[in-house]
Amino acid sequence: MFNIQKCAVIGCGFVGSTTAFSLMQSGLFSEIVLLDVNHKKAAGEAMDLTHGLPFLSPMQIYAGDYSDLRDAALIVITAGAGQKPGETRTDLVHRNVEIFRSIISQIVRYTRDAILLVVTNPVDVLTYVTLKLSGYPESRVIGSGTVLDTARLKHLVGRHLGVDSRNVHTFIIGEHGDSELPVWSSANVSGIDLNHFCDICATCGGQMNELQPLFNDVRDSAYHIIEAKGATYYAIALAVTRIAASIVRDENSVLPVSTLVDGHYGLSDVCLGLPAIVGQGGVREVLEIPLNDEESANLQASAEKMKKIIAEAGVFEAV
Repeated sequence: MFNIQKCAVIGCGFVGSTTAFSLMQSGLFSEIVLLDVNHKKAAGEAMDLTHGLPFLSPMQIYAGDYSDLRDAALIVITAGAGQKPGETRTDLVHRNVEIFRSIISQIVRYTRDAILLVVTNPVDVLTYVTLKLSGYPESRVIGSGTVLDTARLKHLVGRHLGVDSRNVHTFIIGEHGDSELPVWSSANVSGIDLNHFCDICATCGGQMNELQPLFNDVRDSAYHIIEAKGATYYAIALAVTRIAASIVRDENSVLPVSTLVDGHYGLSDVCLGLPAIVGQGGVREVLEIPLNDEESANLQASAEKMKKIIAEAGVFEAV
């Protein structure tokens, strides 16, 4: 039995601690437990966070251990080696797979009822690893996927067109990384096809191809941020909070989370960021949105890249 208002965050680095801060502010939870290999670090983060509670809703925030996961409804995994300047997300795979072997074996020792939300990079590979190592149902193993990438694209397109980014409707799908792709073919601004919007919008002079550099900026943005400040953590923390809200409130929101692809677009046995209905039970359904021929080919290439990395990482048996 789990407590829908209890969340655990495993890993108290930049991403984990910022995620805990965002979740604390959201009011979604009455109890947040922090875990880290450095328990002193987790205790310090918890103490710092609790000092802000007089400004927010009452809740418990504390440093704990794996036994505290027994009744957690949501377990957010941010632990792992960080991405270094000049290093791709996929370069991290071998180091982080070994870290996950230890983490997942401890999680399943205490609970098989939670939803596992993987944030650590390379997130698609580690979502697949988590699924295989945990033996959890595929609906309850979710990666943050391309939720952040999609938000980045919406922001840049909205700014370019001079409209509220919340009125921009499009997705980035595939790998959360270099092989991801934008779905321009169905992109729209409040129901107006993006191609048509560009025709009537003076901002880009009717040139749809001027939007492609915006995607390039999205794809490369993490590298620029890491080079400038060492890590990305604010926006991903908000992306995690958005996913958590859909789960806790049973919103059934459509979010491009990383989930097991089983027959969609002719793909199988790989985790990728695809639009999915997310609610209290996790991923209810993966949506096969229309793609043009180029987008379909790019998605196939992204999936093949992930499969190759998974194969190189080894074969994972359920714990």
